[in-house]
Amino acid sequence: MPSPAGHTIVALTLHVLTARDREEATSLARAAVFVTAAVVPDLDLLLRFVDGRNHHQAESHSIGCAAIAGLLAWGLAIAWRLPRPPRWAAAAALGWASHVALDYFGRDTHPPIGLMALWPLSSAHFKFPWPIFMDIGRTLDVKTLRHNIVAVTWEVLALAPWLVLSWRLRKRRSA
Repeated sequence: MPSPAGHTIVALTLHVLTARDREEATSLARAAVFVTAAVVPDLDLLLRFVDGRNHHQAESHSIGCAAIAGLLAWGLAIAWRLPRPPRWAAAAALGWASHVALDYFGRDTHPPIGLMALWPLSSAHFKFPWPIFMDIGRTLDVKTLRHNIVAVTWEVLALAPWLVLSWRLRKRRSA
């Protein structure tokens, strides 16, 4: 499964591509919503410390949770009197959904294999048959750290050009 670095790059790319104008494209708050929503699904790893079970890639890695994130963002935008609550909701939902999509294309080495991408419609686990991204190890030994450096380097090399291209398209549209 991709690292937080890969999820961040994809979230920022979506932030830039979906911005209505230059002001929205340079909004740090909007970028933070995209990035936070894209990284938060992996906090399910911490649930292992609560009950000893592996919750990773379960319900939190689904379109259902992406919709819940969008509804929560909409409610917070209204409560905080932010302009255009639907835009905040879309940013949160799209950021969360990007995590699900990116993990779908990652190598999964921890059972259950795949993610519950269609929860609550289905509890089946789905995985792409030809992974594009390497798995990220969860131990701190030298071999795992070396592997993780290679995995993150690959993610940056594969995904950063899309972020650069999105900024260039944004500049071209606003010119």
